[in-house]
Amino acid sequence: MASASVGEEEHNNNNKLILYSYWRSSCSFRLRIALNVKGLKYEYRAVNLLKGEQTHPEFLQLNPIGFVPVLVDGPAVIFDSFAIIMFLEDKYPQHPLLPTDIHKRAINFQAASIVSSSIQPLHNLNLLKYIEEKVGPDEKLPWVQGVIRKGFTALEKLLKEHSGRYATGDEIFMADIFLAPQLHSAYKRFNIPMNEFPILSRLHETYYEILAFREAWPENQPDAVG
Repeated sequence: MASASVGEEEHNNNNKLILYSYWRSSCSFRLRIALNVKGLKYEYRAVNLLKGEQTHPEFLQLNPIGFVPVLVDGPAVIFDSFAIIMFLEDKYPQHPLLPTDIHKRAINFQAASIVSSSIQPLHNLNLLKYIEEKVGPDEKLPWVQGVIRKGFTALEKLLKEHSGRYATGDEIFMADIFLAPQLHSAYKRFNIPMNEFPILSRLHETYYEILAFREAWPENQPDAVG
């Protein structure tokens, strides 16, 4: 039997990782992929956003801003998916999520930033509720589609010279971790015409072939509903 890496040994000696997650949260989704890619086991604790469980005092002690995901690793409590992924990258070096080449690292950070800053926050649950209440329910889908198409157009240009089997070559890196949930939402929830985005469309199909990604899909989570 192969010996465990330093990160794996440290993980085995510490408390079990605990993930506070919601099945349809794309931020939780990307973290589930990262944990799976690194081969890290965790306890899943569901936080029902529709029932407002993220506003309960006990959850706000973990994350004062009231968002999922939250990761508990022994005494460490980390919220925000980007921060958690960087924490995992530092503490558990097996299966690195960032390449060593600094240019390729920058492309990964750019792709992750486009998703996490310029797409996903502009169609999160709170914003869509606000649009429905203040503008009208019929305006939600056009708004989301416009936001996603703008971001996907930028991602197509960014990845054009860098993609291989995956977003930035032939290994799974951070860009893939952030792209997969956004692509899943575009297909499953928001009816984005993906023929406009051939690179992203191909990546979406590739992600479905990877077990670490499939196991993280929203519909495969214990709190998923039909």
